[in-house]
Amino acid sequence: MIDRLKSWAHKLKMETTVLVLASQDPRTPWYAKALVLAVVAYAFSPLDLIPDFIPVLGALDDLILIPLGLALAIRFIPSEALEEARERARGHQVEGSSLGRTGTWIVAGIWMICLVLVGWIALRAVLRTST
Repeated sequence: MIDRLKSWAHKLKMETTVLVLASQDPRTPWYAKALVLAVVAYAFSPLDLIPDFIPVLGALDDLILIPLGLALAIRFIPSEALEEARERARGHQVEGSSLGRTGTWIVAGIWMICLVLVGWIALRAVLRTST
């Protein structure tokens, strides 16, 4: 059972790498790129729809939402772009890649945008109440 879980996790990691590479292809439509970005950001984000400390349900959102998002994104990406990304991903596994750093920067960027938005909303609320 543990071997099957390890194999499944490896395939999931590989498909995530493939999707990140395919999202950089100019043939990939914008909505597929947006979905890949959302799925990867959710996968790397410390915040979940259902917090992890809730037994069973906390892990279920990751086990269901991420694979569903990946499967949906695969449907939106042209097959030629997907195959080329799979070949590149195999090469990345052999050589090592910076996709971990890329994912970190993506998540950090999303968090920065969110923080700026919250700060802007808070500032407007404070200025509105002081006048």
